[in-house]
Amino acid sequence: MRNLNKILIITAGFLLGINTYAQQVPMYSQYVMNGFLINPSYAGNDGYTSVNLTAREQWLGIPTSPSTYAVSFQTRLLKTSFIQRSTSVRRKLIRPTRGGRVGVGGYIFNDQNGIIRRTGFQAAYAYHINMTRYRSQLSFGLAGTFYQFAIDLDGAVVADIDDEFLNNYDRVVYVPDFNFGVSYTTDNYYLGFSATQLFRGTLTLGNTAQNPRTELGHFFLTGGMKIPISGNEWMLEPSALIKTSDMVLKASQMDLTTRVYYREDYWAGISYRTQDALIMLLGFTYDRFYFAYAFDFALTDIRKHSFGSHELSFAVKFGDNARRYRWLNQY
Repeated sequence: MRNLNKILIITAGFLLGINTYAQQVPMYSQYVMNGFLINPSYAGNDGYTSVNLTAREQWLGIPTSPSTYAVSFQTRLLKTSFIQRSTSVRRKLIRPTRGGRVGVGGYIFNDQNGIIRRTGFQAAYAYHINMTRYRSQLSFGLAGTFYQFAIDLDGAVVADIDDEFLNNYDRVVYVPDFNFGVSYTTDNYYLGFSATQLFRGTLTLGNTAQNPRTELGHFFLTGGMKIPISGNEWMLEPSALIKTSDMVLKASQMDLTTRVYYREDYWAGISYRTQDALIMLLGFTYDRFYFAYAFDFALTDIRKHSFGSHELSFAVKFGDNARRYRWLNQY
């Protein structure tokens, strides 16, 4: 284990002098639970005011292993004349004939990967076009992000304290950027596409005035469908997430997921992440509260050194009947 820790530290230190080609954004196993984290067009998508918390500990048991924490908020701006008195968020509510088209949201996050840390926030604006004839919704979203990319050498084992990269290169970089997303949702299926880091912000840890922009753009394609089984009590939801970056051939990955719902209050599922992990998914709702858990069992050699990856999600939804777009519910 001590040798593995040194390898992780040496690898992170090596990244000080080269451009980073690997994926530079956090990973989430429960992308269906809160699609807003990867696609800004989902801000206010279901008509609720929602608060979501996500905590992910990857490769538990390995020192300096990756961890991600995110807290998000999103809402739909509706016309006050269409807000009713009831605050129930249960099923069998009738969707309004019209409502606001603007959704807003934001989240703060902290992503730690060994001695590398990303901490920042995102603010998003979404515009939703309701297509009543087809019982569907087309959404566009734009988000501004700002985060700190930092290297923390405290506790690191450094072979050469006079190394040029350690003493002359920047250890903290502030990165502003923008993300874009579009999604289409109907009664039976949903599709989404998003592109992050549109401006390819500077991430080279060196003299940022001389080095070119080296942040990678990332792209996410999501899709899924809802299949009722055994009347209305059970539902099957297969879905997929394709993740890639500017380095398409080196950094592409796919999550294939199937979840089964009982009365839409309880669900369980399994997901396969190509060349990485097999994932177990569990969740339930109670009134306006949503709880979900994911366990990633690594399929690579790293499973010999860790206790798997764990991800917890919690959500609470507020709003009136007029906010409830029941047919657009994501989970």
